[in-house]
Amino acid sequence: MDIRKTNSLAVPHEQLRWYCNLEKADFSSTDDLEVCDEILGQERALKALELGLNMEYLGYNIFITGKSGTGRHTTIRMLLQDRKRTNIIFDDKCYVHNFKYPDMPRAISLPAGQGNQFKKDMENLVNTLKEHIPAILESDRHQGSKDTLTESYKKRQQTLIKDLEDKVKAENFTIVQIQIGPYTRPDILPVIDEKPTNLENLETLIAEGKMTKEESEIIKKKHQEFSKEIIQISKKISVLQKDLSSKLSELEVKMITPLVEEEAGEIKKKYNNKAIDFYLNEVQKSVLENIDRFQEKKEQTSAIPGLRLPQIKDTFPDYSVNVIVDNSDTKTSPVIMETNPSYKNLFGMIERRITQAGHIVTDFTKIKAGSFLKANGGFLVVNALDVLLEPGVWPAIKRTLLNQKIEPEAYDPFPMFSTSALKPEPIECNVKVVMIGDPFLYQLLFLRDQDFEKIFKIKADFDTVTKNDDASVYQYACFIKRLCEREKLLPFDRSGIEGVIEYAVRLTERKNKLSTHFNKLVDLLREADYWAKQDQQQVIQKKHITIAIREKIDRLSLIENKIQEMIEEGTLMIDTEGSVVGQVNGLSIYDLGEYSFGKPTRITAKTSMGKAGIINIEREAGLSGKTHNKGVLILSGYLRSKYAQDKPLTISASICFEQSYSGVEGDSASSTEVYAIISSIADIPIRQDIAVTGSVNQKGEIQPIGGVNQKIEGFFDVCRAKGLTGSQGVLIPHLNIHDLMLREDVVEAIKNGKFHLYAVKTIDQGIEILTGRKAGERQKDGKFKKNTVNYSVDQKLLEFTLKLKKFSEEKE
Repeated sequence: MDIRKTNSLAVPHEQLRWYCNLEKADFSSTDDLEVCDEILGQERALKALELGLNMEYLGYNIFITGKSGTGRHTTIRMLLQDRKRTNIIFDDKCYVHNFKYPDMPRAISLPAGQGNQFKKDMENLVNTLKEHIPAILESDRHQGSKDTLTESYKKRQQTLIKDLEDKVKAENFTIVQIQIGPYTRPDILPVIDEKPTNLENLETLIAEGKMTKEESEIIKKKHQEFSKEIIQISKKISVLQKDLSSKLSELEVKMITPLVEEEAGEIKKKYNNKAIDFYLNEVQKSVLENIDRFQEKKEQTSAIPGLRLPQIKDTFPDYSVNVIVDNSDTKTSPVIMETNPSYKNLFGMIERRITQAGHIVTDFTKIKAGSFLKANGGFLVVNALDVLLEPGVWPAIKRTLLNQKIEPEAYDPFPMFSTSALKPEPIECNVKVVMIGDPFLYQLLFLRDQDFEKIFKIKADFDTVTKNDDASVYQYACFIKRLCEREKLLPFDRSGIEGVIEYAVRLTERKNKLSTHFNKLVDLLREADYWAKQDQQQVIQKKHITIAIREKIDRLSLIENKIQEMIEEGTLMIDTEGSVVGQVNGLSIYDLGEYSFGKPTRITAKTSMGKAGIINIEREAGLSGKTHNKGVLILSGYLRSKYAQDKPLTISASICFEQSYSGVEGDSASSTEVYAIISSIADIPIRQDIAVTGSVNQKGEIQPIGGVNQKIEGFFDVCRAKGLTGSQGVLIPHLNIHDLMLREDVVEAIKNGKFHLYAVKTIDQGIEILTGRKAGERQKDGKFKKNTVNYSVDQKLLEFTLKLKKFSEEKE
């Protein structure tokens, strides 16, 4: 049988590529379409998002997974726009001074818009007190009461001093004021010759004979007695002064209290809030205890003549209100898209300032809210990877979501060097968090963090593809319209829309799917717009889509071109004509991240009598991946099931990817390796004008592989460079027919008979095409039909077995 003449396994050219046909569409360009506001192709994710956004229970936060560029951020932004959570009351968050424990500021929650009003009312209260307290204290009524009280105490002091003066004078002593540094104190001196005389001078008077020693002793004794009396009187005067000061303070409090109570009472009545009532009671007590703060300060004097000290103005910070969250203008649930989720940005901070003395200090007015508090009652959207990379953020998010409370603090990575002593009162916080990440991060957190599933109960998984049907195609066209308006692009005509949709199908590698990698599509539209403008066109056509795709490939295909050059020059040895025993052109994918392409690779097999089995040279050299190793083991199982049912498989076979010096991964070459081994065993040459791809299972069935389009195009490019003979082609798995979305030039070459594409289901079908001989089925007697490939293999293996047995016997 001449297999070359049969086309039963050739893929019809109609199945080589899916074409988008919009001839019957009711639009001729995107100008005729409405803007698509729907989320394209993410029905599963949308259902999960709606559930998560509407569930008002603890832990129903959302983790969005999926690849970058599938519209995760755009979708959540659209869903959260103008959304209002049910049974949520927006409020303002404030911090005020804690007069009992200054390092623990009090938190106050007020209805939206009242925070700044309360702050203004407290400022007005302070201003009123600053204006009226001095006026009250300077009023005639207060001054009269003060003078009366002062005068009464003054008289009592004078009476004490007058009694002592009379007593001292009767004993010929007098009271004088002695200067001691900047202070003076009263002292008693004897009067001698009508002059006050120091006790130190008494010895001189005795020496001069003006006084006897006995008189001197009498004077000293009386001085000691009077000194004790003056000390007692000084103590009494001090008590009187303290009592006067206390009475004057009581008088001031009595005069000021009605004013403070009236002003504070009006604020209490206005807000009717228990927390404010408690705070104002403390304010009232503080004001009455610190009335002097509201009086005009005297200018400070300096010890250095001519130097004027700066006047420190009291700003009354302990009576101020720090509004950290203001929802006065909030109409819908707040939405915070935090692009830099550092600890400070998420949970707020406590700022510090340096005093003139160089000390670092802070107070409750330095507390700043983060995104968590700003999003209270609404939604917070963060990137999962950014959150996990920021120190301390993930534990804080868990703690906040579990406890529904947030406590602003200064993030200090090194607590031993912390300078903040504030511990603000925690604030209740009801935020629905949406984290955006990839499937790996989701699985990592789910498996490694026991709290994760408690706080992120909703997973919204974004797909990279959607179904390819008429409804989806129309939605795609409307989506292109939206991008044209958003990006201010030229309109797309019908052919341009067809080109974009065909590109979307090509990205999925499935004819019945459309890609939802919207970032790649947006880039294509922008670049097509550029080339249309370069072509001086008013609409974007399919040819501009083609140019944009070709130019992008040209920008990224440097390595591909280098490999192609080496093949054309013969540096990389690839045959596209003739037949060789034990040698097959396999097809590999080179993945560079942003760009991938296919190229042929020579795979060879050498077999001999022995017991080593299949030797994977790539594995022995440490260049084989796990999946490739598995593929080699599978093909070993296939050979045993096919040929070793009536005899042992006494063979040593080595498989090699020639001129491959980097890692080999994947099992898509396992069928190619089987063909090479069969060819080597049977000594039947294999066509070099056909390249092969496809994995095999232990039953000999060809399984589908990835990158089928790039692989076919890669071999086609090599054949075209060396010269198309009309017999060249590629052998692919039958199940990959639905993945075909080949380039137009490849389709045209196959259509014209210059290149061929065969789809096979089994190893036997493939070996027939590659060798031009029938594979051969096992007959009732257990033998394969003569003059077939399988018969030749079976006979060769039987020969190996007999020879090995004979060799072993001779050796013994």
